[in-house]
Amino acid sequence: MCAVHRLGHRLGGVALLSSTLTTRPDAPAGLGRRIGRVLYHRPRLRLVGSLGAPLLWLVAIYLGSLLLLIVTAFFRLDSASQKATSELTTENITEVFTNGAYFAVVRRSIFVGAAVTALCLAIALPMAFYIAKIASPRLRRALIVAVLLPLWAGYLVKAYSWRAMLEPGSKFAASASGGFLKSTIGWSPGFGLTGVIITLAYLWLPYMVLPIYAGLDRLAPSLLDASGDLGARPGRTFLSVVVPQLVPSIAAGSIFTFSLSLGDYITPNIVGGKVQLIGNLIARFLLAPNQPLAAAFTLWPMLIIVVYLFGMARLKAFESL
Repeated sequence: MCAVHRLGHRLGGVALLSSTLTTRPDAPAGLGRRIGRVLYHRPRLRLVGSLGAPLLWLVAIYLGSLLLLIVTAFFRLDSASQKATSELTTENITEVFTNGAYFAVVRRSIFVGAAVTALCLAIALPMAFYIAKIASPRLRRALIVAVLLPLWAGYLVKAYSWRAMLEPGSKFAASASGGFLKSTIGWSPGFGLTGVIITLAYLWLPYMVLPIYAGLDRLAPSLLDASGDLGARPGRTFLSVVVPQLVPSIAAGSIFTFSLSLGDYITPNIVGGKVQLIGNLIARFLLAPNQPLAAAFTLWPMLIIVVYLFGMARLKAFESL
């Protein structure tokens, strides 16, 4: 019995030592476990901890620069030195929102953005439907690469390529009789508003195709089969079943095509001829130089985009981004 008691005491000492080593961790490790338990039960706190610092930096840089831009619009320009003074005024804001010539530029920019969006939609819908629902898996991958391929080329390369296709002039061809379109089909829109819309539609088409393709890929094939079993023709199925399901995806794609077209000023300079959009007018004010007036005019695209985004949010566009 004594031997059993001694063995029990020894085993008890070993167990006590083992429990001491395992239950007395360093202070930081215990604190880490407590923090881990708190974060485990609070997923929002985990999200803030992981993304809080980058988002704070982004907000400080992006929104801070926008705030400074808005503040600049209220400074008066010294006509003698062509520099902004410390005197505050609302003359710049009043001018850009009441001048009829400026308002015409805004209307033209909105029209271009809407026309580019409509043209991209007309091309992207059948293209994305074929890729998602008709093409074989191997062909589908090849077509997706083909859609993305223009994005790998430089912006200026594509814009100047369309300049050569529309109406190159003597600088881009041996003769000034016309570009590629005019020499092949006998007609070209030339430089102007139509050329700007066609070029911008080519530049931003992938941003419309991809969201619509994603929406079609999520569309259940049983819906198409059910529509066919109920006697609907393919056109009726597309308009009554497919298109309503694609409204968020179409809205998501339109955010890119509309906003990018609204603020573009390089393409109008290359293929637009005398066409002036919002971006061209802001660039002209900066070269004047009249930075306060340029900053005031940027309030137009800000206001338009904010209203547009609110409208797209009601269509649940951000769920498809």
